[in-house]
Amino acid sequence: MVDTVLLAMVANPLDGLSDEMDELLDGFMSKPLVGSSGLGLTNYIFWMCVALALLLIVIFAFKGRQTKGLVPQGVFVNAMESVVEFVRDDMCKSILGDSWKRHFPFLAAIFFFIVANSIVGIIPGAHPGTGTIGVTGALALCSFFYFIVMGIKRMGPIGYIKSLAPKGVVFPLNVLVWVIELFSTFLRLVTLAVRLFCNMFAGHVVMGTFAILAALFVGPLMQGVSAAAMGYAAASAFWIVLLIVIYLVEILVGIIQAYVFTLLSAVYIQLVESE
Repeated sequence: MVDTVLLAMVANPLDGLSDEMDELLDGFMSKPLVGSSGLGLTNYIFWMCVALALLLIVIFAFKGRQTKGLVPQGVFVNAMESVVEFVRDDMCKSILGDSWKRHFPFLAAIFFFIVANSIVGIIPGAHPGTGTIGVTGALALCSFFYFIVMGIKRMGPIGYIKSLAPKGVVFPLNVLVWVIELFSTFLRLVTLAVRLFCNMFAGHVVMGTFAILAALFVGPLMQGVSAAAMGYAAASAFWIVLLIVIYLVEILVGIIQAYVFTLLSAVYIQLVESE
């Protein structure tokens, strides 16, 4: 992608930035790898499967080493146990109370799935599942149906529907409150999906932009050593340093987004259980 621009580059490296950005954004489009569009294996689904496979390998490796002794040994096992305890204590016990055991598998699965996709997303050329609204929407649907089912299981279908309007509100105000609460319930689905997608997509665009700038500014140095070329090379080194920082920040953002998504799911579950 960058090679064509490097060969055609003359005085100003930024001359090729517009074309490169267009190509970068086009690369974020969902494209079929196998089968027809919309029905086959797309680039995003492929990398989502890669993230899922890596996650399963890590989980089985963790369980295999964990069962070898009562006391956890090794950096890997201790690190994994710390993360599991973090999900258990900060996202389950603190919000759900005594019912945390029932919901822990679901919430932990969501958290680790999002983190796995975020880590895969820093691989150059990767298109993780959380980078498309289809996957984040599916995750939001899972969370949405989960807390709805928990509410119906606890109060019954009619009881759950009635619970949307607080008790003691007189007619016809209770109807208005019920409609607002119903809209708010469905709005949770949209906010979960859009928040995760926008943060992940924006991070990938920023990383791609810094990578392009680093490559464009090092181009003149390949055409010959000169004062201008050395200046561009220094600028390229600056963009590379920023790119490394952005990579580290993106990993942190991915973990934070997984935390927020899981935390909100736990809050929604707690709301239906406290009615």
